[in-house]
Amino acid sequence: MGYGTPGVLLAALVIDAVVGDPRWLWRRLPHPVAIMGKVIAALDQTLNRDHHSGAMRRFAGIAAIGAIVVVLVVAGHLLGRLFDRFEGGWIVSALMASVLLAQRSLYEHVADVRTALNNGGLEAGRKAVSMIVGRDPAALDTGGVSRAAIESCAENFSDGVVAPAFWFALLGWPGLLVYKVVNTADSMVGHRSTRYEHFGWAAARLDDVLNLVPARLSAVLISLAAPAASGSIVRSAAVAWRDAGLHRSPNAGWPESAMAGALDVALVGPRRYAERIVDDPFLNAGGRQSANADDISRALRVYVLACTLHGALYAALVVCL
Repeated sequence: MGYGTPGVLLAALVIDAVVGDPRWLWRRLPHPVAIMGKVIAALDQTLNRDHHSGAMRRFAGIAAIGAIVVVLVVAGHLLGRLFDRFEGGWIVSALMASVLLAQRSLYEHVADVRTALNNGGLEAGRKAVSMIVGRDPAALDTGGVSRAAIESCAENFSDGVVAPAFWFALLGWPGLLVYKVVNTADSMVGHRSTRYEHFGWAAARLDDVLNLVPARLSAVLISLAAPAASGSIVRSAAVAWRDAGLHRSPNAGWPESAMAGALDVALVGPRRYAERIVDDPFLNAGGRQSANADDISRALRVYVLACTLHGALYAALVVCL
């Protein structure tokens, strides 16, 4: 069994679904994504200087992400060869790959928002949702907190589950490591702010490219899982096809609009971040805006079935190959 085969990936998905990210472990050891984040932060601090021109900042950002990608392609290739050299290496490969998937941890984070709303009310819900979204929680009512949690569930299904799995299946360890570092860089420096408009340009554009296929695959999986929330497959797919382009991201609109159609709620729309107000149109504008904790539960049911279908896709590949 090779290091990048669907079989290794399927094992990694099962491990992640069952075990997730043990908090006791990552309190004692640095998580690989945290290490990536520290490297990106160091490059940002070193290369992204306030007195540099926009062109210099853009070149620095291209050089930084390019250097990281080259290093991780080589590291991933060596890692894959190492796993292929010894008996049972595929098991170690699956265990390590599961660390870079986010099925269970995403479920837990979104479920925490639902629990907080149900047990602690709006303030508790705001605090819980601030752990998974970047918008200003003080500006959110119960519907806003619920919609934010649902949007995070849909978008991160694509970014944290489908995309890393896709690149691991396609290119093995080099694909997985490169995707994770690019996605991490995009979340850290790929913002349209004064500091990162130029330096983060390369990370943001590369992340867009790497998510083109996974985002659309995520929308298909969410649409197929719509019946888990008493939704319609056809309606979910139709909303995704119609409204995905309304999102400012070329990719995030696909899973989010599919989820909006599955639940028949309106997602995205105007929202406040620390530095600015984003006046975006709603996805599935005809749906309910008054979302609540029950809708988060429905979104999680869709998410669980979508993850199951996603795993079944790779299980089918294992059987066929």
